[in-house]
Amino acid sequence: MSKRFEGKVVVVTGGSEGIGLATAKRFATEGAHVYITGRRQEALDTATKAIGHGAIGIQGDASSVADLDSLYDRVRADHGKVDVVFANAGTAEVNPRPLGEIDEEAFDRLFGLNVRGLLFSVQKALPLLSDGGAIVLNGSVAGSKGFPGQSLYNATKAAVRSFARSWTADLAPRGIRVNVVAPGGTETKMMRNFLDERPGVEDMLQQLVPLARLGEPDEVASAVLFLASDESRYIAGAELFVDGGSVAV
Repeated sequence: MSKRFEGKVVVVTGGSEGIGLATAKRFATEGAHVYITGRRQEALDTATKAIGHGAIGIQGDASSVADLDSLYDRVRADHGKVDVVFANAGTAEVNPRPLGEIDEEAFDRLFGLNVRGLLFSVQKALPLLSDGGAIVLNGSVAGSKGFPGQSLYNATKAAVRSFARSWTADLAPRGIRVNVVAPGGTETKMMRNFLDERPGVEDMLQQLVPLARLGEPDEVASAVLFLASDESRYIAGAELFVDGGSVAV
């Protein structure tokens, strides 16, 4: 087993399930000291046990600056540094919400976590982030598409893509690389529940994907680890689609 992250300190927000959990497991098996966040303590406890390797779960909401301060206070006390941040925590609309049905609550909820929360998840790490470190932002194919009824979610992921460009310029003097991983439809619990409640939607999605299937969380995790490792040391400000070709073709 490769140990690309031996002794590195890695923070994964939203790491109690799905892509975040799969990625945290991979970092841990490659030697990292892993910290994950999640809102629900029970799920967080289950996840840290599944990750193993001394992983630590910090209960908190990534959209709360106070909770992010508590996260990084713990990391500072334990290690005094961070080497990799995977800003993964995010949310989506379960039901389509056309422009005429968007309300303030929906706007604040999606932008509060996907944009504001992601920004401060990164900003609060900067005093601890090692020069030459890596930041990976979890985007989506939605940032490049115009999915109907999902304009709020689409816009939040377009903002994530823009952040990577700007922050690459901001952090270049410290040698810190910022990149985006952009999954397509991925076999997470949330996605499975969504599809099971809507017969026929999965078949439709697969027809839009050249590889004709949903992705697996571990496939996204592989891309995240690549972007966080020295194997991608000359890649910065990029967006890596893990979508079976749906955007490119």
